[in-house]
Amino acid sequence: MLIKLAWKSTLNRKASVALTLVTIAISVMLLLSVERVRQDAKSSFANTISGTDLIVGARTGDIQLLLSSVFRIGHANNAVQWQSYEYIKAQRGVAWSIPISLGDSHKGFAVLGTDASYFSHNQYAKKQHLTFAAGRPFHNGQEVVLGAMVAKKLGYQLGQKIVISHGMGNTSFHHHDDNPLVISGILAATGTPVDKTLHVPLSAIESMHSTGHNKPSRMVARKQDATQHEHEHEHEHEHEHEHEHEHEHEHEHEHDSKNNSALLHNLDSKPGDLIGSTKQITAFLLGFESPLYTLQVRRNINQYKGEPLLAIMPGVTLRELWEMLDIVEKILLLITLAVVLISLLGMLTSLLATLNQRRRELAILRSVGARPWHIFTLLISEAIFITVLGCAFGVALFYALLIAAQSGLQSQFGVVLSISALSTYELTLLSVIIGAGTLIGAIPAARAYFYSLADGMQIKT
Repeated sequence: MLIKLAWKSTLNRKASVALTLVTIAISVMLLLSVERVRQDAKSSFANTISGTDLIVGARTGDIQLLLSSVFRIGHANNAVQWQSYEYIKAQRGVAWSIPISLGDSHKGFAVLGTDASYFSHNQYAKKQHLTFAAGRPFHNGQEVVLGAMVAKKLGYQLGQKIVISHGMGNTSFHHHDDNPLVISGILAATGTPVDKTLHVPLSAIESMHSTGHNKPSRMVARKQDATQHEHEHEHEHEHEHEHEHEHEHEHEHEHDSKNNSALLHNLDSKPGDLIGSTKQITAFLLGFESPLYTLQVRRNINQYKGEPLLAIMPGVTLRELWEMLDIVEKILLLITLAVVLISLLGMLTSLLATLNQRRRELAILRSVGARPWHIFTLLISEAIFITVLGCAFGVALFYALLIAAQSGLQSQFGVVLSISALSTYELTLLSVIIGAGTLIGAIPAARAYFYSLADGMQIKT
C-alpha cells in the first residue's frame, strides 16, 4: 500500500521529478561511459600486438618507440640501418623478424613497408593471426595490401591502382605518381591500427624513394649545367691520380672483407661499416624460440655499438604507459563521481523544497492513522524510485551513446567499444549510486518523521 502511494505521489510531482531524473540520468551516463571507454581503451591497446617478444628501433624513449612503431602515433627520430637488422635477426634464438618502414601515407592513412613475414607472424588480441577478407598478400613491388578500414572508408576494391604520397600528414605535396600500386588484398578487420594501414613491400618503398632521388629538379639541372666545365676540369686531375689509388682501394676492400667476416661473431661490432645497401627501416619486431633469449638479446641490443638501438618488450612498455595515464583515469573518475554527487544533491534539494509544501498532505495522512514510520517509509520510497528511474534512464542513454560513438572512436582512435551487458564493476557503481540516493532520501524522510499533527494542520502566514 505504501509503495503504491509513494509511486502515485512521485507521479503527482511530474515537473520537479522529471528534472531530477534528467540530472541523475546524465550523470549515470557519464560515469558509465568514462568507465567503459577506460576499460575498452586499455583492452584495445593491449590487443594491438600479441606474440611479439621485442620491438627494436633507433634509440629513443620506450613509449615513443611503441607508439610510433605499433600505434602509428608520432614519428621515429632516426632510422635503423638495414645491415644492423640483417645481423640481429641472424642471432641465435631468433625465430622470426618483421621489418617496418614508415614515413609515407595515402589520403591520411599510414603506409607501412614490410615483407611477407608480416602476414605470417604479426598477431593481435590473444595471438590471433591476420586474415584476408579478400585477395592475397603482395607478391612484388607493385602491389599493396589494405587494412579493412582503409578499403571501407575509401571504397577501394581489388585490382585498383593507387598512388602513395610522401610524408605522414593528411596533405602531401609530393606524390609517387610514377610508382602506382595495385591492390592485391584486403585484410579482415582487427580493431587495431592494422585496419588503418596500407601495407607495401620494402622494395616498393625503396623504389619510390630512389626514383624520386634520381630525378633532379630544374633548378638543380641548371646548376649542374653551369658547373659542368668545372667538373670536367677536375676529372682530368682525378684520372691522373686514379691509377695511383687503385692499389690502395684493392687493399682497403680486402681489409673490409675481413672485418665483415669478424662482425658475425660479436654483437658489439659495427655492421654499419658493411659494404652494400644503405637501405634503412623504422623498426623491426622479433620473436624468439624461447623466452630465455628475450632478456639476453635485449641487453645486447641496448649495448650495441654499431649504432644506437633500443629494444623494448611490448607488454612491459604498455604497463608503463597505463601507469603514466593512471592519474588521468583517476581524475576522470573523480570528476564523474562529483557529477553524480551533484545530481543526488539536486534530488535532495528538490525533496526538501517540496517537503514544506507537503506539510498539509502529511498531516492528513497522520490524521487517517498513518504512523511516523509510515511517513518515513513513504518519503524514502519516493527517493528510491527517483534514483532507480534515473539510473535506468542513464543506462539507456549510455547504450545509445555507445552505439553512436562506436564507429567514430574506432576510426579516429582505434578504440573498440564493446556493446555488452554491464560488468560487475559497473553494476557495483550503480548500486553505490542507488544506495547514496537512499541515504540522501532519508534526510527529508527523517525530517518529516518528526512533524506533528498539530504542526501540519496549523496555517502559517
